[in-house]
Amino acid sequence: MANLYLRLHSCLGLFLLALSFYTRLPTPLHLDYQKLPQASIYLPLVGWVAGGVCALVFYLAVLVWPPMTAVILSITAGIFMTGAFHEDGFADVCDGFGGGWGKQRILDIMKDSQVGAYGAMGIGLLLLLKASVLSAMPAAAVPLVLWAGHSVSRLPPLLLMRRYDYARVDSSKGAAAVFKPSAKDLGFAGVCAVSPVLLLPTGCWLAALPVLLVNGLLGRYFHRHIGGYTGDCLGASQQVAEVVFYLGASALWTFI
Repeated sequence: MANLYLRLHSCLGLFLLALSFYTRLPTPLHLDYQKLPQASIYLPLVGWVAGGVCALVFYLAVLVWPPMTAVILSITAGIFMTGAFHEDGFADVCDGFGGGWGKQRILDIMKDSQVGAYGAMGIGLLLLLKASVLSAMPAAAVPLVLWAGHSVSRLPPLLLMRRYDYARVDSSKGAAAVFKPSAKDLGFAGVCAVSPVLLLPTGCWLAALPVLLVNGLLGRYFHRHIGGYTGDCLGASQQVAEVVFYLGASALWTFI
């Protein structure tokens, strides 16, 4: 019984670490941040929280405003809660790979805090795509799709961490990403990631397959150009996976 209590306490501590790093939600002050890399396996559970908030905002907003407005408010709530953590990574990747030639130049551009033309256009189009796809779906389906999308999209970064090496040799804000999840870790994260998806109508489960396919291609692209991944690459993989899931779920919904 004592061992079970210690294990549960350890798991809770890692989850709270992940929550404190990947969101702006208040967490206990006395957390062991030395264990932050290991806490990344709880990313899908963080997605449960972020997706749940977005779903709730949409559910309440659509009672008053049109679906497009409710979708924009739900996306805004998600960005506010996570501090645009993954969106910032996506913008940096657009700038780095769009304007850089050679590994070092790409890494230098991604490390620059300023957002360039590629980043601005990329994040703008990404947000527009999310809003347009979600607002076109039946309003009753959007909350569950949002919850599932936030959850399943946080598994792809862990798959990249498992397969590839960290590309930077210097310390950076992505240092927490230097961790290779074990097969057991990925199994746990995978169960957490796909559980909300299983609540969708049967045909929509297939929307998770293109997420894995696109993430595999994205990982190979990163590896070919910079020899691995960075923290920004992981953020970009989450954003790409999220929008690919929405596109897949929206397309499949028409056949249900």
